[in-house]
Amino acid sequence: MDEAYLFNRGENFMSYNFLGAHPYKDKKEEGYIFRVWAPNALSVSVIGDFNEWDALANQMFKLGGTGIWEAKIPGVHQWARYKYRVVGADSRIYDKGDPYARHFETRPNNASIVYNPDDYTWGDKEYMKHRPDALAARPINIYEMHLGSWRQHPDGNFFTYREIALDLVDYCKKMNYTHIELMPVLEHPLDASWGYQVTGYYAATSRFGTPADFKFMVDMLHQSGIAVLLDWVPAHFPKNLEGLVRFDGTPCYEYADPRIGEHREWGTYVFDYSKNEVLSFLISNAVFWIDEFHIDGLRVDAVSSMLYRDYGRQNYIPNKYGGNENLEAVEFFKKLNSTIRSRYPGVMMIAEESTAWPKVSHPVEEGGLGFTHKWNMGWMHDTLDYFSTDSYARGWHHDEFCFSMMYAFAENYVLSLSHDEVVHGKYSLINKMPGDVWRKFASLRTLFMYQMSHPGAKLNFMGAEFGQFIEWRFYEQLEWFMLDYESHRLLQDYCSKLNRFYIDHGQLWRDDHTWSGFEWIAADDTVNNVFVYARKSPKREENDIYVALNMVPQPLEEYKIPVYELGTYKIVLNTDDMAFGGSGYPTGVSLDGTFEAIDEPFQGKPYHVKFNLPPLAGVYFMKVKDPEPKKEEKKPAAKKATAKKPAAEKAPAKKPAAKKAPAKKTTANKKKNITNSEVGKNG
Repeated sequence: MDEAYLFNRGENFMSYNFLGAHPYKDKKEEGYIFRVWAPNALSVSVIGDFNEWDALANQMFKLGGTGIWEAKIPGVHQWARYKYRVVGADSRIYDKGDPYARHFETRPNNASIVYNPDDYTWGDKEYMKHRPDALAARPINIYEMHLGSWRQHPDGNFFTYREIALDLVDYCKKMNYTHIELMPVLEHPLDASWGYQVTGYYAATSRFGTPADFKFMVDMLHQSGIAVLLDWVPAHFPKNLEGLVRFDGTPCYEYADPRIGEHREWGTYVFDYSKNEVLSFLISNAVFWIDEFHIDGLRVDAVSSMLYRDYGRQNYIPNKYGGNENLEAVEFFKKLNSTIRSRYPGVMMIAEESTAWPKVSHPVEEGGLGFTHKWNMGWMHDTLDYFSTDSYARGWHHDEFCFSMMYAFAENYVLSLSHDEVVHGKYSLINKMPGDVWRKFASLRTLFMYQMSHPGAKLNFMGAEFGQFIEWRFYEQLEWFMLDYESHRLLQDYCSKLNRFYIDHGQLWRDDHTWSGFEWIAADDTVNNVFVYARKSPKREENDIYVALNMVPQPLEEYKIPVYELGTYKIVLNTDDMAFGGSGYPTGVSLDGTFEAIDEPFQGKPYHVKFNLPPLAGVYFMKVKDPEPKKEEKKPAAKKATAKKPAAEKAPAKKPAAKKAPAKKTTANKKKNITNSEVGKNG
């Protein structure tokens, strides 16, 4: 009863160990115990293929006043199908899936499946032991992927979790991604979706295999050093009758009043965050994926829709103070994030939040919501607006490009170029770029270089890394055949090398949170449409990386860039390199990419460098060698004093006649000295 008591108080954060279907074994028999929360139901029974779906065979009884129903059924084995037959408070009959079921039938069927969670032996002990703190300085480069459309069999069937694992590990290592963000994993009814209308919160979708198969996939990624994130949706759930909706004939999991309890635009119901049992259900669900599936982070979808009572609504119920903030959802986030942070410090909690709500990724004790990271939606919109503008007009949008640095350190950001930007007529990422095909590829390479050098973690949706032209389609795999074409293959090579460069150079990630890690060098060249900035590392041995972006398709000859130090500099990455599909425009430096800083002040800095900026391109350059010490000018050697010879050995005195010669020499020297003096005055 302690489990039920904590559940009712909103403090049972591992309620999945109590509710749902669990195996039991005693001296006499073995089977499964079923428990479900349905506080207002008139009666509940377990129906399944083990009792011919007979509602009278296995009726459940209430556990006191907890609202929880229980039945112990001997002879039930793994893989049995079942549902709960609920006679609701409205006297209607509902056949419901188990909210805590660990496995479901594959759509269109929707029965829960009895499943023993003791199903896998992990091999990622070393990875889990050394998993860094979620807020530790480290490279974070996330590959966002949709499992059903990343790869498919020729007949259109899905790859299984195990099949995906083998290919995905190789691909991530080849492309140098550090993290994977997976969708859709939680059980859901519709293939043509991101999986955000969840019907089975505790079940990995059976489309791709069993829970053990999904654990295998996570395990393989971990053993290759790749972190795994999940999309998670505590904001709302669908109206499918087999799901949570009106579970006991009343608004059980959702708000009762549709003015706050329904998203009509999405066709979903909103969780009631004022109910303790709903808090236990949702926080337990986050813990479940982290604890049982070793997940490294949750990307929480639709946070804005939870924070505001008027989100997507013209008619809404204000809070008790008359405002539009959902105070119950705010407290839910604080409780959720405090729980995860204290129990699993290595787990990222990422908010997809698109408003100016303050301190989303600040600690709860400092007045924040407690997330570790927040998607930077403002950066995404401004950046894509700028890059989709034709080059002749970009000078008028210069401030739009720079604006993100006004708030770059207000939150712990993820720079997301996500799935949301490649659907519903928005075009694929490469097709957002203006101009002909060459300009599209050149702009996309420059966009990625900019993203990798801007403060914040990185995220890109699958397909962008090789320039897929069509939008995302749920019913087919990515257009991998595009890699048969050189321009797409070279773009993929470029992304791999750029990702590796990002990992290897701490200047790009050691300090993503203060101005100490970033400096504008030239942010006002609206005539040439050039941006120059530097990324800096707290490690003294890591020299600044300068970033120069030419946003127009004309090369800029002998472009001057101010720098702080003399020495030898080198272009270490150039998006216009022919190896990446660029034009190979000569930069005017030596063949090995090096050039010398010029000892002349420029734009407030003591020195500057000068080279050609290629068209529609970006370059990374950095100092690689200190200047050679100046050699001191050699002074004429002083004449050695000769020792006086004994008097007997003195040279004989010169004859008087020899004195005439010096007079002529004196005159000649006098003229020469005058000449030299005049030259000195005029020189």
